[in-house]
Amino acid sequence: MTKTKGEISKFIEKYYLHFNAAALVDAAKGYEDQLNGGAKMLVSLAGAMSTAELGKIFAEIIRQDKVHIISCTGANLEEDIMNLVAHSHYKRVPNYRDLTPQQEWDLLEKGLNRVTDTCIPEEEAFRRLQEHIFKIWKDAEEKGERYFPHEFMYKMLLSGVLEEHYEIDLKDSWMYAAAEKNLPIVCPGWEDSTMGNIFASYVLKGELKASTMKSGIEYMTFLADWYTDNSENGIGFFQIGGGIAGDFPICVVPMLYQDMERTDTPFWSYFCQISDSTTSYGSYSGAVPNEKITWGKLDIDTPKFIIESDATIVAPLIFAYLLDL
Repeated sequence: MTKTKGEISKFIEKYYLHFNAAALVDAAKGYEDQLNGGAKMLVSLAGAMSTAELGKIFAEIIRQDKVHIISCTGANLEEDIMNLVAHSHYKRVPNYRDLTPQQEWDLLEKGLNRVTDTCIPEEEAFRRLQEHIFKIWKDAEEKGERYFPHEFMYKMLLSGVLEEHYEIDLKDSWMYAAAEKNLPIVCPGWEDSTMGNIFASYVLKGELKASTMKSGIEYMTFLADWYTDNSENGIGFFQIGGGIAGDFPICVVPMLYQDMERTDTPFWSYFCQISDSTTSYGSYSGAVPNEKITWGKLDIDTPKFIIESDATIVAPLIFAYLLDL
């Protein structure tokens, strides 16, 4: 039975009629068509979408099985959990455009690392996670076990060791929703995240082995197997922002088709990118979807959408449409 669209969805359909607004509606309907046709969907998260509290709505997308695999940066992986345990200690800086270098330095000395208009508290966020995640890393190493970065995060969340620190409603954490479902995640370039830096520091101090953490190559081979096993009815690609979170997973198709010579590998069955990056010379994030045809990522007839706007505004609206809100 088809659910009736809610007021947000009706508003979007009535007033979002042209330009980026129309592209938003078309992309949302295309995403919905993919799911209705039995296709699966990859969502990639770049930037600081977790600090933007996308989890408030993305967690429900996960719970309702409207995403089947996630590709995200290490920052998004950890910052959702940081928001879960340290929300009250975050500091908003609405006048961030006016800050002087000295004021930025003052924030650093207070342990406040700024992401646009929001400062993440080092002590309550980074160090609170560090205490618990190190024990999980060390325990795995002593047992001769190896895991992906997101699997270690899942272990920490599901163990309950952070419960005493929860500061937001658990239903608003997309990482917790993903952990409960054991949702597949690929996290390329995890090493450049805060937790990645912390892990590297333990390797440098001789307290952990680098091999305890599964690598980016292993993420790619995992993704190749997942794509092969799940592409019967198509797999769509919904990209929030640009960068490695999007470029890494989309490359799995030409790798399978060209490098593995599996010429029966289907192209991505849908593609949408939300980006405010302008098209320019050599820009990946600003490249129009048709460029991906030349790289063997998308087919001529793949439904393609690009919404040139702010992902913190657009993504929640598309997710609201998918949830019939």
